[in-house]
Amino acid sequence: MNMAMAESAVGNPIVDMQGVGKTFYRGKEPVVVLEGLNLGVAEGAFEALMGPSGSGKSTLLNLIAGLDRPSTGRAVVAGSNLKDMSDGQLAAFRARHIGFIFQAYNLIPVLTALENVELPLLLHSLSGRERRKRAETALRVVGLEERMHHRPNQLSGGQEQRVAIARAIVNDPTILICDEPTGDLDRKSADEIIALLERLNKEFKKTILMVTHDPQVAARASITRKLDKGQLT
Repeated sequence: MNMAMAESAVGNPIVDMQGVGKTFYRGKEPVVVLEGLNLGVAEGAFEALMGPSGSGKSTLLNLIAGLDRPSTGRAVVAGSNLKDMSDGQLAAFRARHIGFIFQAYNLIPVLTALENVELPLLLHSLSGRERRKRAETALRVVGLEERMHHRPNQLSGGQEQRVAIARAIVNDPTILICDEPTGDLDRKSADEIIALLERLNKEFKKTILMVTHDPQVAARASITRKLDKGQLT
């Protein structure tokens, strides 16, 4: 994993969305979640996204991450036009460019921290030795090298989230997509996780897009955007 420091802090646009809309259907009834949305995110930015429940925050993250396609408009992320990509192309895009961090840690209970972090690497043609080396590096970055052989039930909530972050960065992704990463944590653990995200942004130059309901967490980002009724304000 190449986690070397980059020279510039914030660079060219890595997310460019123009006139993006997303409509779902309940039977034949259309439900418009996003409409005419424009968004530009610079490479190396750390942005927070806030808004009421049902405002389309998670839908927007899913579009940026290539988990879904826009119904209308243009969505270019890391140089790829996501709307016109096949399922296979989107899967390859996610494997190369996107690291996911969720409110739920989604760790496998019977696996150690090291084994959980190794999981995304099974999709790549790497030797067992190389997978282990990369997973150990990721765990060192998040400060859990001494806990790598512990299972999730032997870790605190904050430590479990650190394992989840290590899993998210083990492939050295371009963008970290964070959906309420501190939602299940106490204030002290939440502060530690946000400090880690700040380090990944500043030291390793990761672009971070984070949905949160916590104003204290959002205040740690460089830019805060608000989404309401499918529109950014």
